[in-house]
Amino acid sequence: MATANPSAAAPLYTPEQRWRRDRSAWTLVQGLLAPLQFLVFLVSLGLVLRFLATGQGEQVATVSVVLKTLLLYAIMVTGCLWEKAVFGQYLFAPAFYWEDVFSMLVLALHTAYLLALGFGWLGSQGLMGLALAAYASYAINATQFLLKLRAARLQQQAEGMRSAGHQAAQAAGRP
Repeated sequence: MATANPSAAAPLYTPEQRWRRDRSAWTLVQGLLAPLQFLVFLVSLGLVLRFLATGQGEQVATVSVVLKTLLLYAIMVTGCLWEKAVFGQYLFAPAFYWEDVFSMLVLALHTAYLLALGFGWLGSQGLMGLALAAYASYAINATQFLLKLRAARLQQQAEGMRSAGHQAAQAAGRP
């Protein structure tokens, strides 16, 4: 039985999808929001860990988690708009299916934090523990997206090299 060639995997973007991606304003929005959210995540993670270690800075840690969560909501909404513009559907496009599935867990944990904060369901330690769980899921999800985007970049470079090789062969009179 023959096995599939991993290097022959379907491209992340068709030429038309790549064209739409490159021309969508949402691509720029995502490109700005993603590093901003990551920076806020790193600062907030430090504040949460500081609070858990010392008991100091609870309010600033809480505000930072809320800010991180609001940025997550912004990137998720604009990400849905981006996915619609590029792939024709708001979520779960085949190219980003598993990233979107895991994003639902990230959203659920961050939303659970806001609900627990708003309704007073957990004490300070519990809230910060929930924030850390949300942040762990975010870190995994961000890694998923970075790996996917790296694969797309490598695939595009390989296509460019194949195209250049084909053009060189044509110029030399070979098919």
